[in-house]
Amino acid sequence: MPAPLTRAEKTRRTRRRMLDAAARLFTERGWVGTTVEDIARAAEVGVQTVYFTFGNKRAVLKEVLDTMVAGDSDPVATLDRPWVRELLAEPDPATQLVHQAAGARRILERAAPVLEVVRGAAAADPELAALWRTSLNQRHAVQLRFAQALTTKTGGRLRDGHDARAAADIAMAVLGPETWALLVTERGWSPARWERWASDALACQLLP
Repeated sequence: MPAPLTRAEKTRRTRRRMLDAAARLFTERGWVGTTVEDIARAAEVGVQTVYFTFGNKRAVLKEVLDTMVAGDSDPVATLDRPWVRELLAEPDPATQLVHQAAGARRILERAAPVLEVVRGAAAADPELAALWRTSLNQRHAVQLRFAQALTTKTGGRLRDGHDARAAADIAMAVLGPETWALLVTERGWSPARWERWASDALACQLLP
């Protein structure tokens, strides 16, 4: 007979259930169309449990986004994750770009729908506008670190004289959820096709 769950494990599972329910509802109904009551009902918990755990609907969306981007709820920054360390340690610049495209694909397969919810709601909600801006800044910080590593691996020479900041801007455009939404969601590309295109586009734009 399995051992009974600890209180901490029960709490963790309940939180996970609420986040899963919220992610599904936000992507299906949007920000305005989803209420805390809807999340509680879908997660089979009381409304006060949602408020007690997260505080408000915006905080739920923020944690959903953070969890989707990371792929888990572990408090580990993107730049400290194993796939990023492997990417930064890769000596070949072209292979680094292959890893960047693959990493972006894994994140966007999980997070693109939620990122679209945040982006769409940002125009009408100042707090969600701040969340979207934070997301953009975090994405740029990661891509800047990648670009700095790429610059070192190419001996300080990127195509067209780009510096690391410009390379990060290009990577954000190629690997961003907006491009994913256009090609994968709207135009029906497979994630694998998008990944190949993104890798090639980065190499064409950045490598000397």
